[in-house]
Amino acid sequence: MAEADRGGRRRPGRSAGAEARAQGMSSSGRSGEHDPSRAARLKVAGEMRQFLKNAFRMPPEDDAEPADDPAPTVPEHEHEHEYEHQPESAVPHAPPTMATPHRDGEHRRTFPAFAPRGERAEDGAFAGTWWGNAWVQALERGALDAKRVARGRGYADQGHVDAITVTPGSVLAYVRGSRPRPYRVQVRVRPLADAEWERFLDTAAGRPGHIAALLDKELPHSLADCGVPLLPGPGDLAPRCSCPDSGHPCKHAAALCYQTARLLDADPFVLLLLRGRGERELLDALSRRSAARAAREGRDREPSSLPGIRATEALAPRTRPPLPPPAPVPAHPEQPPAYPAAPGGPDPFALDQLATDAAARAHALLGTGRDPVGELSLWQDAVRLAAARPGSGLTVTTRTLYATLAQATDRTPGDLARAVAAWRQGGVEGLAVLEEPWDPPAGRFDRARPLLLAADLPAFRPWRNRLTHPLGQVQLRLGRDGLWYVYESEPGAEDWWPRGTPDLDPVGALTGLGAPDGT
Repeated sequence: MAEADRGGRRRPGRSAGAEARAQGMSSSGRSGEHDPSRAARLKVAGEMRQFLKNAFRMPPEDDAEPADDPAPTVPEHEHEHEYEHQPESAVPHAPPTMATPHRDGEHRRTFPAFAPRGERAEDGAFAGTWWGNAWVQALERGALDAKRVARGRGYADQGHVDAITVTPGSVLAYVRGSRPRPYRVQVRVRPLADAEWERFLDTAAGRPGHIAALLDKELPHSLADCGVPLLPGPGDLAPRCSCPDSGHPCKHAAALCYQTARLLDADPFVLLLLRGRGERELLDALSRRSAARAAREGRDREPSSLPGIRATEALAPRTRPPLPPPAPVPAHPEQPPAYPAAPGGPDPFALDQLATDAAARAHALLGTGRDPVGELSLWQDAVRLAAARPGSGLTVTTRTLYATLAQATDRTPGDLARAVAAWRQGGVEGLAVLEEPWDPPAGRFDRARPLLLAADLPAFRPWRNRLTHPLGQVQLRLGRDGLWYVYESEPGAEDWWPRGTPDLDPVGALTGLGAPDGT
């Protein structure tokens, strides 16, 4: 039966079953006041309905395009009012990332999100390789609104793009706006047909350099221009985004395209996966084609007869001719070639130093049968290397060499410069005279003082193997080789430096130095 409302009109009556269910619910509700377990279940059911109501709702688009954007957008105020009055627990929660790298395989690769790059010039190249910039040009030339593309580039630079998943024909990622839940963005590219892949594989397998370049993460121009549309052109990128903006592309899709260009920079196999083939699949196919090509070329090539002799002739005893005499040893080692300076390459000065030293040692070994450096200590070898450079003292060209060698031997550049002067004066013996005082036997050392007095020189003060001028500016040192070595110093400074040429006669060693006569 229908019931009458207050205005005299009749309302459709409820069926008996509906009445019974309503009464049952009412009675159960009243009885539920005394049933705690049923009240708890009703509370949980209410919370679940509230969660499901907000879990799948799209967040409001707060970063819509400017008012002059021809693409239709959802009115901002319709979402703001609804968003303000939702309880805090009802706001959709956005996880830190929505990537699922555990599902990756041969035809599915997930790449982590790129870190923000900061501000960049709008007219600068975004990608670092020519194929990465070709991808960016396909995006920018096929876009209908340059402002959206520019904002998408800013999103990419600021790190708004989450992890990127690449599959054949598709690039997928979530791009963050200013709302909690990011937008799902997908960019589609046409996979290559089987006939196109056959042509690409034939071209790559025909030149081993192509395979080597791919393994080195490079994409040669000749491989990309083999008649197969490997790189996209304007209009070949088909973006899709869950945002309400219908621009082509929206800024979220443009951001994903820019970050995809960075993936292509690092690994061109990402581009090949987009076109339909995985890295391992491609390398196996190229390996098989290269082997088959080599086998065909071997079959087509006419077999050549190998020269040989009979075994009886090879094993027959015979007198061998004498070996030719060795080539004469050159008079001196030649100069090494000039080494160019290359960014990131070895130091040309160090290369020249090593080559010159190696040539000198080889020349000495050929001429004398012994290596003059084999028995030197680390310090002696460092002094020898520094003394091999022309010039004297710490000049501009040798400053770096002196600093490096001094650091390696735990000495100062000044110590090394003094040792170099001693080495140039007498080699290993001259260095020993500089650093090792010793007590000479009676004889040559004792006869030196009368010889100096006979030459009208003052009486030198003896100490071990050294004779020092009374004014303290000239010193004679007797080496273990029987030669006298002359040293000079500022009066009273005790800063002795080797000077002149060693001599068997102490007076002859002082000749030409202008030694004072004591008057």
